[in-house]
Amino acid sequence: MPQASFVKSSTKLIQCPETQLPEVAFIGRSNVGKSSLINMLCEKKGMAKTSSTPGKTQHINHYLIDEKWHLVDLPGYGYARVSKTERAKFEDFISEYIRGRGNLCCVFVLIDPRIPPQQIDLDFINWLGKNNIPIGIVFTKVDKLKKEAELIANIDAFKAALFQSWESLPELFLTSAEKKTGKGDLWDYINSIVKNG
Repeated sequence: MPQASFVKSSTKLIQCPETQLPEVAFIGRSNVGKSSLINMLCEKKGMAKTSSTPGKTQHINHYLIDEKWHLVDLPGYGYARVSKTERAKFEDFISEYIRGRGNLCCVFVLIDPRIPPQQIDLDFINWLGKNNIPIGIVFTKVDKLKKEAELIANIDAFKAALFQSWESLPELFLTSAEKKTGKGDLWDYINSIVKNG
């Protein structure tokens, strides 16, 4: 079990911990299952706050893992039930963090494969690519679709949409926080990143 501890919450890049430790960030549309995935990875129920209300994470939250690297929980994007001003504020500090954090090794974008590809996800991934940010794509809640064929079709459609802008795809992971699906693969990949970060 990894040793995971909360470090601090920030709303500006300048407030983030002063450290050279490598960082791995997680982000996705609101209600994609980000907090549940983080809790599953760290085997620490309630570490990242889960909620049935989307938009719970409104800060850049740093967690120290095994005294070696930081896991960073970023606010969800595309949540319509906050004001435009609030949404713009979130977008500004997410952008500032992603583009300005020198020790950021990878941004994992979480995708809900139960629905067809969403333009907001594709736009965000393409923005990361244009800014030369290393990324991984994590499909969440893969256990929630009863028809596996539908899951495969949605994932294939997402890949096809990405191939319109990408020559080769980022690393892809299929996960379920409930069933702990994909946990080992994700950990192995993160460990390889932070070792070289």
